[in-house]
Amino acid sequence: MYAPGDVIVHPMHGAGRIEEIVEQKVAGETRSYYVLQIPTGSVRVMVPVEGSAAIGIRPLIDRETAYAVLDAFAELPTEDDKNWNRRYRENMLRLKSGDLYEVSRVVRGLMLRERSHGLSTGERKMLGTSRQILLSELELATGESHDALLARLAGTL
Repeated sequence: MYAPGDVIVHPMHGAGRIEEIVEQKVAGETRSYYVLQIPTGSVRVMVPVEGSAAIGIRPLIDRETAYAVLDAFAELPTEDDKNWNRRYRENMLRLKSGDLYEVSRVVRGLMLRERSHGLSTGERKMLGTSRQILLSELELATGESHDALLARLAGTL
């Protein structure tokens, strides 16, 4: 179990600090929830304490791993499936995995596709979401700013 002040990662929202643990009554049952403050976009997410591991909640990566992800970004394999629907589903599975390398593959693939072909509305939204997930964790792990990290990623394309 995590405590207020801990930094954790939600696979679909990114990294944030637990502000508090609250009790909420939902469908007649009282449950405990982590109140997670995501720094990018000032988002607050409530995550049930029970079953948080099944959702994919995990601790923040360390600084060394964050820089390894940044260093590997330029070389990550991307797939350019012509079928947008299949590409979208595969990317969604990568995001839900919570694996930062897989999230990085989604970001890199969509950034490259945006440059070469442009993105559909759905993929543009996915790029924004995946970039937020990636950058929120890298910001907290490295201490670097959002803009500096984004420029670093863009410079590798």
